[in-house]
Amino acid sequence: MPSQSAATLRRQPAAPSPSERILSWGRYPKIAHQHVHKPAWNDQLPDILRTAAPGSLLPYGLGRSYGDSCLNAGRELIDCRRLNRILGFDESTGMLRCESGVSLSDIIDVFLPKGWFLPVTPGTRFVTIGGAIANDVHGKNHHCAGTFGAHVRQIGLHRSNDGLVICNPEENPDMLRATIGGLGLTGVIAWADIQLKRVAGPWIDAESIPFQSLNAFLDLSRESNDRFEYTVAWLDGFAGKNPRGIFFRGNHAADYGKEFHPKRSPKLPFALPAWMLNRYSVKTFNTAYYRIHAANKSGAVVPYDSFFYPLDSIRQWNLLYGKRGFLQYQCVIPETNVEAFEELLDRIARSGMGSFLGVLKQFGSAPPAGMLSFPRPGLTIALDFAMRGERTLKLMQSLDEIVQQSGGALYPAKDARMSPALFEASFPRWRGFVPYIDPKMSSSFWRRVMGAQ
Repeated sequence: MPSQSAATLRRQPAAPSPSERILSWGRYPKIAHQHVHKPAWNDQLPDILRTAAPGSLLPYGLGRSYGDSCLNAGRELIDCRRLNRILGFDESTGMLRCESGVSLSDIIDVFLPKGWFLPVTPGTRFVTIGGAIANDVHGKNHHCAGTFGAHVRQIGLHRSNDGLVICNPEENPDMLRATIGGLGLTGVIAWADIQLKRVAGPWIDAESIPFQSLNAFLDLSRESNDRFEYTVAWLDGFAGKNPRGIFFRGNHAADYGKEFHPKRSPKLPFALPAWMLNRYSVKTFNTAYYRIHAANKSGAVVPYDSFFYPLDSIRQWNLLYGKRGFLQYQCVIPETNVEAFEELLDRIARSGMGSFLGVLKQFGSAPPAGMLSFPRPGLTIALDFAMRGERTLKLMQSLDEIVQQSGGALYPAKDARMSPALFEASFPRWRGFVPYIDPKMSSSFWRRVMGAQ
């Protein structure tokens, strides 16, 4: 049998596998099976797009979206994880070109030893470049660096009706803005040019400071924003209107002179029983966490991974919430409406469903990089709630009322149940995004907020 060249093999279409049950990171909702294409080469994508039915496809990365924005119930996914090649790097400028399936972890492993780091990183390193762009992720340095999309200089985008489209500020700039934060609906990113930042090494000069009110948090944020590149706070979800928490701030440290050894992360082997995570165990954890950090409020030089990615230290930590999964609620509320934020915290505390993961951050005033970018000036909070059925959903509906009335917004990457009305209130310019959706793309999230089948 004659051998085939690599180029010929790459041109062969990647047939979808038998349908698979794929869950988002929150493991809710439990949806119908999806057919999954698994291309190994970018030049297999045009055939997948050409032969697909309208509204049938969605790109998929590492599945770290919490709700259904990475799901496509009853339809098809394009698994981009094998499209994970680094295509070029300019050592003089830090400009990186890579395929969309390259993970943030891959980039750190390769380039941090060379003195380069991500311009913006979310709370996990296990996100693909395509996912980081599609959700326009933000991090602890939003107040000075904006979102991830602000550092995307150019992309190559596979579209079913246009072929490979080059998007940058001069060529197809509106398509670039639609793709940044566009939830994978504008096409499949073939490659992206990302501007990395130069750092001295893998260490962070960090401080942790306890606070006992929302005003104290705001004072710490304002005092820190000019001196610290990274700021964020842990919040006790049971504390109510006058929340206690720990404010973390840090900068990249100068050469620490100490050898860095990454730690091996343990893995949860199975979902924990639901009864283990209850109001008493969570309250106990929150009290202990606050006391430990409040007692050690001095500064320290710490490894970058413990500062940026504390949850990554336990692989599959989402299994802590049991087989029914969990929902994360992340919203932003204008800072001028502190009373609404206090009411939101009070309702959470009174519900008895407070979270052990409460993240509080003051967003900066950077303009949105994408048409549907979530960050905007205000206070953002992210809380995890174990799925307890109607009780959990009613609490979130109650929180939705506060967010909508205050002029706030919910984050699609974390959402599993936002109503069409709240989506429209959160993203009032969504109609300007619609013309840029690829006709072959759809998602469970998009059909839900559009009220479509």
